[in-house]
Amino acid sequence: MSPPIRPKYAWLLFDADGTLFDYEKAEASALEKTFAEIGERFEPLHLQTFRQINHEIWQAFERRQITAERLRLRRFELLFEALQLEVSPERFSAFYLLHLAAGTHLMDGAHEVVSRLHGKYGLAIVTNGLKDVQRARLAGSAIGRYFVTVVISEEVGAAKPDRAFFDATFDRLGRPPKAEVLLVGDSMSSDIEGGVNYGLDTCWFNPGRQSRPPGINCTYEISELIELAQLLL
Repeated sequence: MSPPIRPKYAWLLFDADGTLFDYEKAEASALEKTFAEIGERFEPLHLQTFRQINHEIWQAFERRQITAERLRLRRFELLFEALQLEVSPERFSAFYLLHLAAGTHLMDGAHEVVSRLHGKYGLAIVTNGLKDVQRARLAGSAIGRYFVTVVISEEVGAAKPDRAFFDATFDRLGRPPKAEVLLVGDSMSSDIEGGVNYGLDTCWFNPGRQSRPPGINCTYEISELIELAQLLL
């Protein structure tokens, strides 16, 4: 466990997928349901291939190499090329996003931590997701009511780790001092590196206990979400 956090923060910025929401579970469920909906057999290889393609597409989005609108279809174009299936990417994407938006699975400890921190800190979500998915998922979840604001890359026109994303976030928060803001996330590239470069304290949620990449220094590191409540409270 990291050293105790000084009680100086007014705001906690949470990443959504992989930090509060169990994206892998929602993704797998949505993909399987969509294959069933279009009448195609679902195989484990489909999920494995999609995850690789989707990861690369989202990294390109973070680098501003593809737009959110293009991302919606391109990942499925590549998937069906790889699987050699004759499936409409447009039709598949529409069904997939509906199922993904219904995937409100939370990471272990997420509800307990957020409910305990609510009222003691200002809570906000900062996510690189798609607006129709993220807003529907948050509204249908057990934790949606705890957040003051939700900043979504597709809505603000920039993605973490871009400074423009954090500028938009701080505008929403009323421009608090950076020293009073802690960013919590699982991604070293978009969350931690983005936060550090913006001058924020960061807490790396590392449930897999991976080795910390060289050259990126987070302020704190936790492997279970409950540790955050223990440190802050």
